Amino acid sequence: MAGQETRVTKISKLKDRIEVNTESCLVVIYGPELGKKYVLTGDEEFTLGRDDKNFIVIDLDNVSRRHACVRLKAGKYFVEDLGSTNGTYLNDEEIRELQPLRTGDLVKVGGAIFKFLSGGDIESLYHDEIYNLTICDGLTQISNKRYFLEFLEKEMGRAHRYNRALCLMMFDIDHFKSINDSNGHLAGDYVLRELAGIIKGRVRKEECFARYGGEEFAYVIPEAGGENTRKLAEKLRKLVEDHHFTFEGKDIKVTISIGVADLTGDMTEPLQFIKVADQKLYQAKRSGRNRVVG
Repeated sequence: MAGQETRVTKISKLKDRIEVNTESCLVVIYGPELGKKYVLTGDEEFTLGRDDKNFIVIDLDNVSRRHACVRLKAGKYFVEDLGSTNGTYLNDEEIRELQPLRTGDLVKVGGAIFKFLSGGDIESLYHDEIYNLTICDGLTQISNKRYFLEFLEKEMGRAHRYNRALCLMMFDIDHFKSINDSNGHLAGDYVLRELAGIIKGRVRKEECFARYGGEEFAYVIPEAGGENTRKLAEKLRKLVEDHHFTFEGKDIKVTISIGVADLTGDMTEPLQFIKVADQKLYQAKRSGRNRVVG
């Protein structure tokens, strides 16, 4: 690692929560060693960085050798950037000075995200977080592929049993590789998070919106006819097209292509349903992108 240059990139913004206690830990929710818990005990200073002398070693090329530090002061924990190349982010803001940590806060160091947990029963909080990691995508904070597949199988069974409609959208970001190549992978992470955030607010509790993998997303709509789903898909496409994606002062044009499929009687497995929606998605991409097919 010595002699390696730190790759210069920019890091984006994350969400916020609340509360504090002295029994605390950091849990990896995105990046290397997913789910690993680092208990903050025995010291008053815990450094994070690429160098193997740090308390938390993050072997990523966008992490500085001594990147950030968590400090214990007067019974409370604070986070501080150590003059890193790419900065340290606490929820929605880049840290300019020592900042207090509250339970549920997200700390981003390069391509890794940590959740700060603090409270009377750290083990219980940790196990809750590990469960969340099994159903939630750490980067976008929406459902993950595993949860989506379980949800889709359950809803397919219900739709067949009660002869109800069920629709599936599969969509992905157009020219996502170009976004990464032109702006850096952390800009790509920002786009994924931002897109998930603007759509998540429109998802009803009986529906499922998930990151299927990479830049591809899935949206399951129970008891919805195809025509209504296609209208919704068009609204989502326009919503993304009109949204201002701005990463560290630079505008990034983002569009999506969407494939829409209706459940039919011969579809008994989730992958059959997904395959049809994916075929519609590829038709949308082949016919010019930034459109809905289905």
